[in-house]
Amino acid sequence: MSGQAPEPVAVLETPIHVDYSFTAGLAQSRFLKGLAEGRFLGQRCPRCKKVYVPPRGSCPTDGVPTTDEVELGNTGTVTTYCVVNVPFQGQAIEIPYICAQILLDGANLAFMGLIQEVPADQVRMGMRVEAVWVAPDELGPTMSSVKYFRPNGEPDADYETFAEYL
Repeated sequence: MSGQAPEPVAVLETPIHVDYSFTAGLAQSRFLKGLAEGRFLGQRCPRCKKVYVPPRGSCPTDGVPTTDEVELGNTGTVTTYCVVNVPFQGQAIEIPYICAQILLDGANLAFMGLIQEVPADQVRMGMRVEAVWVAPDELGPTMSSVKYFRPNGEPDADYETFAEYL
């Protein structure tokens, strides 16, 4: 031994693979079947009347089953967003791209979606958007059925209409 301390490890590659199976419950299964038909389906709480998309099967506020199914349209509001500028391995989308929380009209829960067909510096909170679906023969029980959201030309939503969903 030379008496020198070994160099500290800076990077350690450890290949890993995880196999798992996901079984959707009744509420999520209905939602996924709706996506396969090009529709957004949510559920309404019978007590507080909030509509959850995607549905969870129960209201997180009241703890009661959400059995009333609600079909929502393809339009919504950008509540928050992030401009992604960092490339990653296997990336299929050109950077910069926008990842946003979309609050569908009539829903009380926002979900994540891509924003396209608009320059990144023109995306804003309150922007009104519409879903762009894949071709009918490509629809399936997956969020991949929604290619992205794009501006729909409507005036921006007032902040007060989506402030509680940030």
